[in-house]
Amino acid sequence: MQAIINQYQEQIRAATAAGTPLRLRGGGTKDWYGNMPTGQLLDARAYHGVLAYEPTELVITARCGTPLAEIEALLAEQGQMLAFEPPRYGAVSTIGGVVAAALSGPRRASAGAARDFVLGAALMDGRGELLCFGGQVMKNVAGYDVSRLLAGSLGTLGLIMDVSLKVLPLPVCEASIRFELSEIDALRRLNEWGGQPLPISASCWHDGILSLRLSGAEAAVGAARRKLGGQPVEHDGAFWASLRDQRHAFFDGGELWRLSVPSAASALVMKGAQLIEWGGAQRWLRVAGGDAASIRRTVSAVGGHATLFRGGDRSAGVFQPLAPAVAAIHQRLKASFDPAGIFNPGRMY
Repeated sequence: MQAIINQYQEQIRAATAAGTPLRLRGGGTKDWYGNMPTGQLLDARAYHGVLAYEPTELVITARCGTPLAEIEALLAEQGQMLAFEPPRYGAVSTIGGVVAAALSGPRRASAGAARDFVLGAALMDGRGELLCFGGQVMKNVAGYDVSRLLAGSLGTLGLIMDVSLKVLPLPVCEASIRFELSEIDALRRLNEWGGQPLPISASCWHDGILSLRLSGAEAAVGAARRKLGGQPVEHDGAFWASLRDQRHAFFDGGELWRLSVPSAASALVMKGAQLIEWGGAQRWLRVAGGDAASIRRTVSAVGGHATLFRGGDRSAGVFQPLAPAVAAIHQRLKASFDPAGIFNPGRMY
């Protein structure tokens, strides 16, 4: 693999010297996310393979080009998982892309976000230097904050070479139930249940139906089912996978917005169809020709922000503008890691 490292260093140093933009990419399954990627392609898939995995330590370390499917299969053999349920969007999704995009699936509200599971990472910066942050154990805090900064950076700070992630055991038992509820009633119930010791690992409201997934010990799941009532959901694994990978019919066609709001926020009166996850904290809006300014005003009014997740007119910006102080910090970080500004320029802002 040293030859591949050398190749990446040469390509990055040449691009920095010439001021040529580089497009860092793994499997390309999330090319549509964020602003349009530009520049000469640097394909990270050649640098692949699991570097270390000790099931008893609940940590796996892998190179950036390692397919997510390979990692999940290895973990499943040991009864473990990536608890934030990263969306796959295709068989060629890589672990480097998972961290760079930092997207999380249905279990995020109960288990934590992708960033919460990053223990350490190695980064190749704009000078072609290899920098290591964090570690491979959960109690190592050296560089902990920097490694987590890479989660969600969309490759704008450098090439993530390898990453160490915390993993968790698969639930012993899972079951799903459903209720016929209005949006307002579903949000009220979700917030009530959120304050109780219930093993809710995922939730989804859409088109008058609230679905819950219960995960944990068999006794805990059984007790929760008896307490909550509802109707059992058949083939629930396929249902939650369709949400995780956005293969559910809701996500077909139109302009898709991701609305991140406080879970206690009331129903949002907006044009278009909505699907609600994460106990009310993540709300998907599907519209035809939505008004970005109007959508963002509505969401900001309840203390949230809106991202044009897929499709639509991106001229108004995909991501909601950062506060000036936060934007200034990001620019300083960008200048430190990528002084020539060659990595995925314009991808985030």
